[in-house]
Amino acid sequence: MSHPEVTHFFDEPTNTFSYVVRDPGSRACAIIDSVLDFDYAAGRTDVRSADAIIEFVRSQQLEVAWILETHVHADHLSAAPYLHQALGGKTGIGEHIVDVQAIFGKAFNAGTEFARDGSQFDRLFAEGDAFSIGQLQGRVLHTPGHTPACLTYVIGDAAFVGDTLFAPDSGTARCDFPGGDAHTLYQSIQKVLALPDDTRIFLCHDYKAPGRDQFQHQTTVAEQRARNIHVGEGISEDDFVRMRTERDATLDMPRLILPSVQVNMRAGEMPPPEDNGQVYLKVPLNLF
Repeated sequence: MSHPEVTHFFDEPTNTFSYVVRDPGSRACAIIDSVLDFDYAAGRTDVRSADAIIEFVRSQQLEVAWILETHVHADHLSAAPYLHQALGGKTGIGEHIVDVQAIFGKAFNAGTEFARDGSQFDRLFAEGDAFSIGQLQGRVLHTPGHTPACLTYVIGDAAFVGDTLFAPDSGTARCDFPGGDAHTLYQSIQKVLALPDDTRIFLCHDYKAPGRDQFQHQTTVAEQRARNIHVGEGISEDDFVRMRTERDATLDMPRLILPSVQVNMRAGEMPPPEDNGQVYLKVPLNLF
């Protein structure tokens, strides 16, 4: 099995890991789950996190084949358009982005200019689809439950799980967003845990569980199966759904969900300017 070279980048304000995945036999690479810095209070964006990735890609003389999203993130804005302009590469996300666009296009009262067919992305992936990064072969697992469009990208011995799984001492993602479902998430996680034991799992987020001082971006299937506090060995689907439902009822909405979703459902593009030339993000009152 191939062993891609994986470099992680961490955005601590949003606790997000982004990745550059390189084919060791060529200069080809993919970028997964990028971050556009956003100061919500000031309404100001910044590209320092994306520039760190650009600097790395150029310093290694890499060629970007793909700019991939594991799902429509609710906790950070995507930098995909900025990276695409600087580095090229095709953009990709799960085909069920259309379900997310239908839900949130209505929630944000997006105009007729907002296509709800996923056409903002170059490729919409379905379960079992394959893609190439140089000589590396990647395949797609549809792993919904956190959102309808969640994917896991399996590239050689590496799996990029988005929010489906956290570190073993942190458990799993919430399921109370529109289109989320705890039963579905449990079943999706079983797909990931059916991968070979030594498969490296790369996480999208980490919040340092109590008693741990370091952020963790990587684990393995074997470790998740043995030690994950929510879905490890001996935990049934009913047990998981009960825990997840009770826990989700106590959680606050993510701080950046409103700006994030309305940007990320557009593949990282901002809404169109209004008649004064200014771009605005909406805050729907008392909707969620």
